[in-house]
Amino acid sequence: MNELTCDHFFRLLGDATRLRCLLLMQHHGELCVCELTNALETIQPKVSRHLATLRESGLVNDRRQGQWIYYRLHPQLTDWQQQVIRLCAESQPADSPHRQDLARLAAMHEGKAQSCNN
Repeated sequence: MNELTCDHFFRLLGDATRLRCLLLMQHHGELCVCELTNALETIQPKVSRHLATLRESGLVNDRRQGQWIYYRLHPQLTDWQQQVIRLCAESQPADSPHRQDLARLAAMHEGKAQSCNN
């Protein structure tokens, strides 16, 4: 894994889409592109582009299972990187986009929203 400089790491987190993806992965572990697209209420190409940037930087890993690609935080993130992402996730106010993303993802998992298979 490439060692990111602090500057590059925080520039990656400076984009709202990338940050929201990372925070969801911090909370749920592994998520597929369709889950992230649903939670963020945005289009798949945009999410995929940001996930590719995160993968190329070494912040996330991916794996393919059939037609689905699943993403998770890279297991070899440094302690300080893990702490920053964890603290960001934990410190989001109730009305933040992250909390809304979590609610949409929960609804999707409960079958109240469109699933990946639809």
